Amino acid sequence: MKGRTSFVIAHRLSTIRDAELILVMNHGSIIEKGTHAELLAKNGFYADLYNSQFKGRVLQEEAV
Repeated sequence: MKGRTSFVIAHRLSTIRDAELILVMNHGSIIEKGTHAELLAKNGFYADLYNSQFKGRVLQEEAV
């Protein structure tokens, strides 16, 4: 998609992990923005969502 702007609305955060810019919205307002790494480092709303989605997966992988 070189040279284009795309908007992706996703509930699965794995869908947007490689995006150049992620806008995190809550109740219609942008509350955080940045790359996946930047948002995780902020340890805010996005990080909480990400950790809640992938916590079970990590625990399952560690058990194997």
